[in-house]
Amino acid sequence: MLEWLMALCIVILVVLIWPGSKYVGTENQSDALLQGLGISQQATKDTSARCVSEQAGSDVSQAALGEKARAVALICKPSALANYLLKHCRTFSNYSPCVGWTWRASAFLQSAYEACWPYDSPVQFVRDNLQLSDGGLVALDWAVPSYQKRRRTSSHSASPVLLIIPNSFGKFTRNVLKLCETALSHGYLPAVFNRRSHNSTPLTTLKLQQFGDPADLREAVRYIRHRQPAGRLYAVSESTGSGLLLSYLGECGSSSYMTAAVCLSPVFRCQSWFESGLCWPLQWVLALYQKICLSRYKTVLGESIQTDTLFSSCSLRGLEEALFCQTGEAGSAPTAPTGTSSLCNTSGTWDGYWERNEPLRDVDEVAIPVLSVCAQDDPVRGDAQSSVPFELFETNPHFFLLLTDRGSHCGFSTQPEGSAAAAFGAASHAAAPNSGTESRWTNWSHRALLEFFRATTDFFAGEERAKQLASRRRGLGGAAGGRVFRHRSVSTCKRVPACSHNIHAIYNWQRSYTR
Repeated sequence: MLEWLMALCIVILVVLIWPGSKYVGTENQSDALLQGLGISQQATKDTSARCVSEQAGSDVSQAALGEKARAVALICKPSALANYLLKHCRTFSNYSPCVGWTWRASAFLQSAYEACWPYDSPVQFVRDNLQLSDGGLVALDWAVPSYQKRRRTSSHSASPVLLIIPNSFGKFTRNVLKLCETALSHGYLPAVFNRRSHNSTPLTTLKLQQFGDPADLREAVRYIRHRQPAGRLYAVSESTGSGLLLSYLGECGSSSYMTAAVCLSPVFRCQSWFESGLCWPLQWVLALYQKICLSRYKTVLGESIQTDTLFSSCSLRGLEEALFCQTGEAGSAPTAPTGTSSLCNTSGTWDGYWERNEPLRDVDEVAIPVLSVCAQDDPVRGDAQSSVPFELFETNPHFFLLLTDRGSHCGFSTQPEGSAAAAFGAASHAAAPNSGTESRWTNWSHRALLEFFRATTDFFAGEERAKQLASRRRGLGGAAGGRVFRHRSVSTCKRVPACSHNIHAIYNWQRSYTR
């Protein structure tokens, strides 16, 4: 018995010490990695707090760079919007990750903590069940403070809406709850999108949402625009949920009705991630969690797929193939009843499934700014050099990447001197004394994404004002050498009505930020 206890103690020490030990003496690791990747532009910060751009392969003196310069880098194509972000988004270069011999310095432990540890959030959710065109149901959980008496928001509210897409497994993590809390404190209306059968959403059809099929999300966005027509719409995705958001933005293009979007710790190359991008223990845990969620529908799923194959699989690829890649051959799977929707895709092959579900399949059609926040030590996504498409951020003016040294998977924990989350937690605790809150640790990524939304909104507002001013000048004096016709009717100087969600007027390929 004593030997087993000693072995257990050794295992615990290895788990606690080994992940944090790799951060000792690695101050120059990020610079070496970024230079090896051939990055076209990096946002760094020197000791005089001046943002500089660094071309790949240039010899920059390490003495001129502070530690924060090595903690985070902005990778993007040079453009007017990129320069604006570098100037107005101070959070991008103000990241102080947890270091030293603490468990938060371990990427694996921090990821496990953010995914599994419960969080006593001072927010509550009001659910809207949406019936889709095929009879299926998805749900929108609107976050409201626990002390708020009114549970519904007026449809005439001009507050911006923040659509949050959780991971593809449907679990509400600490990251999602903290994001709702922080967004509420900044005046947003957070709404969490739940796929079919996720988070107690009833499964009313024999159809589950495929990994990158944005059809259900498209109907949910239309409902949000109908319910909150006066507010701008922003979107944030978490982990594997970024596949759904990127698929939606690619398919909808300039008709997405969104102002900007952020992907937190996204998984880009999803097919290879399902095949070999995750270590076996994590893959087994995620597969087990997904099977537990699907077990309540085992009887009804047996009408269209082989449930024995589904529940005996121990890998994520096996589960995805059992759900959506049935070949339809004799004896392979039962036939779905007439009038119901089958879970299987039409191709019946693994490669054919990802041809229609790969998140980056229509990436060239994305027409809004998209920020991706990634960490080099992410244990879920894998190695940054092979799993992050750096060429996308170097060539596409709509995509921006914040790459940090540390942060794990959807972690990015830091302890600022003053945070909005702490203020919100104090307010909610004063209004509701019985509701506890954890406001000590905050997520740097949440502050960065809200600052990104604010900066992009201000940039486009300035562009619209300049455009309208130039239009009025052309109408008043462009045809007569600059002379103003005072006798003209006022109707010739009408202002173009500004609509916050008129995506066709706001975004087009002639925007200055694509230069």
